[in-house]
Amino acid sequence: MTAHAPQHATQDDDETGETVDTETTRARPADGERMRRWRMVLGADSAESTGCTLTGQDVAVDGALDALYGGGGKKPGGRGGGGRSAGLGASAPSVARWLGDIRTYFPSSVVQVMQRDAIDRLGLSALLLEPEMLEAVEADVHLVGTLLSLNKAMPETTKETARAVVRKVVDDLEKRLESRTRATLTGALDRSARISRPRHRDIDWDRTIRANLKNYLTIPGADGEEATGTVVPERFIGYGRASQSVKKDVILCIDQSGSMAASVVYASVFGAVLASMRTLATRLVVFDTAVVDLTDQLDDPVDVLFGTQLGGGTDINRALAYCQSKITRPADTVVVLISDLYEGGIRDEMLKRVAAMKASGVQFVTLLALSDEGAPAYDHEHAAALGALGAPAFACTPDLFPDIMAAAIEKRPLPIPDKEAQP
Repeated sequence: MTAHAPQHATQDDDETGETVDTETTRARPADGERMRRWRMVLGADSAESTGCTLTGQDVAVDGALDALYGGGGKKPGGRGGGGRSAGLGASAPSVARWLGDIRTYFPSSVVQVMQRDAIDRLGLSALLLEPEMLEAVEADVHLVGTLLSLNKAMPETTKETARAVVRKVVDDLEKRLESRTRATLTGALDRSARISRPRHRDIDWDRTIRANLKNYLTIPGADGEEATGTVVPERFIGYGRASQSVKKDVILCIDQSGSMAASVVYASVFGAVLASMRTLATRLVVFDTAVVDLTDQLDDPVDVLFGTQLGGGTDINRALAYCQSKITRPADTVVVLISDLYEGGIRDEMLKRVAAMKASGVQFVTLLALSDEGAPAYDHEHAAALGALGAPAFACTPDLFPDIMAAAIEKRPLPIPDKEAQP
């Protein structure tokens, strides 16, 4: 591999009188750094081709990378395969040392990716059942999802540590999401309580003007001036001030199949935040082929998460039937279905239930994912069918969720991201 030749080379005489290319001389350190980086990316098998020998801390960093991405019959990755027998093995002490190493050499965001890859590539999930291992890992949403999937197999000696790990992630998420969610939805609830005799400061002028356009009058100008026009408001529309009474009912219906792990974590946190608002009556339902109502645990999202059981099949129709049975005020109810829509139940019945809820006045929102993981896999046929019913299905990030809920509460169009690309 050779570096690009400099476009403008200059020449000087050295002390011996020989001419040297100063641009080439200055480029050599950059070439060496480039080779070092390629050597780190490609692994030990590239030492001869790159002509680079690692020294100092680079050796330790390369060892940490090699243990995870070094081949040895594992899944292909960014580093060369070859016949190397790299890996962490099944030894908890060696894994704990490796976890300590990567936390030393890499930033937290990279550590989380490497931990995830280690669980996927090297089958280290079982080691997470040991308290010592849990204390060594960098906690994030994906780790919580893995722990929840192992919940039923987790020994009692590990559960306390696992709850502490989950608690840390949940607390961090609540700090990040709660204040904006409460502020956004409080404003939406205020605006949704329209009144016909508002105080001046509570008048919604945009809606008032639109409602009274039929009362537009033209006023002739005086002394040759141009005529002007005005709207005579016969009816004022205003914002009601939030009271302590319940304004809206919210039902979160969450698919707990294995692919929805991150969405379950975020939805549980949002469920707890919504449940803390007195003007909302929030219900949280999780489902696979069975339906579980976790509403009575909403005061603690950690209890909610440990009440889920990730994995298994999916029966969306049964879950929606349960949610439908709990609706008492359709015009004031928002149902949020969070699912990849891979239905194992009765498809036509599922669609009929959605249509019936919408016809009764329910605001129905379908989220294919509630996470930061990017575009999810989902059933495109079912998504298109829901879209045809006026319930478009789309993925939503945690930061966008408060805006989605605010729009549903106010019964205005949802702020769908990349709307043109939605099914």
